Amino acid sequence: MKYALPILGSVAAIGLFAFTTANQAALAVEKPSYSDTFEQLDLFADVLARVRSDYVVETEDGALIEDAINGMLQSLDPHSSYVNPDEFRSMQVNTSGRYTGVGMEVTQDEGYVKVVAPIDGSPAAEAGIQPGDYITEIEGETVLGLTLTEAVNKIRGKEGEAVTITVARKDAEPTDYTLVRRTVNREVVSYDVKDGVPYIRISQFTEKANSGLEGAITELKRQLGTELPGVVLDLRVNPGGLLDQSVKVSSAFLDGGDVVSTRGRDGADVERYQAEAGQLLSGVPVVVLIDEASASASEIVAGAIQDRGRGIVLGMTSFGKGSVQSLIPLRGGRDGALKLTTQRYYTPSGRSIQGTGIDPDIFVASAPEDTNARRRRRESDLPNSIENETEDAGDEVEIEVVYPPEGFDIQDDFQLKKAIELIKSGNYDTRLAELAN
Repeated sequence: MKYALPILGSVAAIGLFAFTTANQAALAVEKPSYSDTFEQLDLFADVLARVRSDYVVETEDGALIEDAINGMLQSLDPHSSYVNPDEFRSMQVNTSGRYTGVGMEVTQDEGYVKVVAPIDGSPAAEAGIQPGDYITEIEGETVLGLTLTEAVNKIRGKEGEAVTITVARKDAEPTDYTLVRRTVNREVVSYDVKDGVPYIRISQFTEKANSGLEGAITELKRQLGTELPGVVLDLRVNPGGLLDQSVKVSSAFLDGGDVVSTRGRDGADVERYQAEAGQLLSGVPVVVLIDEASASASEIVAGAIQDRGRGIVLGMTSFGKGSVQSLIPLRGGRDGALKLTTQRYYTPSGRSIQGTGIDPDIFVASAPEDTNARRRRRESDLPNSIENETEDAGDEVEIEVVYPPEGFDIQDDFQLKKAIELIKSGNYDTRLAELAN
C-alpha cells in the first residue's frame, strides 16, 4: 500500500531525520495534460545511453538515475528530494532523538554545508561549532559539487571513529575540527529557574518533545512550590521536527482550539489540527523566544500562541518555513522514498508564514546592531523557495528593534534577560492586552 507521511523538518540532521508516524492516503496524481511525456522519457533514455557509452570515465547507472531524480525534485523547492533505501531506514529509526553521529543540523547554502544548529551535548557542540558556520571540507576534500546527502554521509560513520571537518566562520580563518562520532542521546527539553522565572528550552520537536515539556513543568512546579509566576519558552535555533509534537506542545498553553491548518494543491482540501483541552499552564504568563533559526514546527507553536493571544513572542523574525513535506515510500520503501512538498501550513488566523516567518511582538536582538549587519539566510533566500501566496505587498513598516547596550556581554543572553524583565515587570497583562487590540 502506498502512503504518505507528513514531515516538518527544515533541514537535514546528521544521523537524525523527523517525520510523523500517522499514515495518510496516497496523494492523487493528475495525468499529464501534454502529449509528449513519453517522448521526453525517451529523450532521457537516449541521454543516459549516450553517457554510458561515450562519457570519458565509466559511470554507474543507478547513481546517474538517482542524481537525475534529485535534480528534478530539487528544482521544485529546497525541501523536496529523493531518499534512498538506507536513508529511509535511518529516518524511520531515528525519530527518538537517539543516534550515532557528531550532532549537527545542517542545510546546503551556495554549495557548502551550513550549520543550522549544533545539538546540545554533542561532539559538535562541545567542540565549539556554531550556528551559521560553513563546512567547506571533509577530510581535506572540498564539499563543492556534493549534494547535501553525500556530504552528510561523509560526516557520518561508526561510533568511536573520528572525522575532520574544515569550518569557515565570518571574520575568522578556516579552522579544522576533529570530531569523534558517538551515540547522542538527545534530551530535547531542558529547564531551569532563572532569576525566579521558570525557563524551558525545546531544541527540536522529536517524539520526546511533549513528554519532556510535561516533565519540565511538573518539576518546576515541585521546585517552586507555588503557582508559576510565568514561563519563558525558548524556541531559538529550533529547526522543527514532528507535526504532532508541535500540536501536543501547544496544548500545554492552549485550552483546545486551532493550532495549525494545512492545505494542499486544492485550496478546499483543508485539514485542521487542534490542541487538547486542559492546558497544563492555565493562566500562567508566557513569553516565547524565537530567532532567525526558529523554523517549521517551532514557528507553528509560536504562531499559535501569538494568534490565540496566549502569550507574547519576543526576539527576531523566524526562518519562514511554511510548507509540509510528505514522505512517500516507493515500493514499500524497497526503493527508498520521495520527500515531497505537498502542503502549506497556516497559523490559526490563516496566516501563511512561508518565506516571511513569524514576526515577534517585541523585536529584541541578541547582539549589538553593528554585529547584526549581515542577516542570516532564511527560507526566502533558498533557491526555488515557494512564494507566499497570501503576503500583502503593502508599504513596509518600520520596525523598532531593541539592541543590547554597548559593552553588553553576549554570553549573558540579552533576549532572555528582556523576557524575564517582561514577566517580572508587572506590565505583562497590559502589554498582552495592547497586542490584542
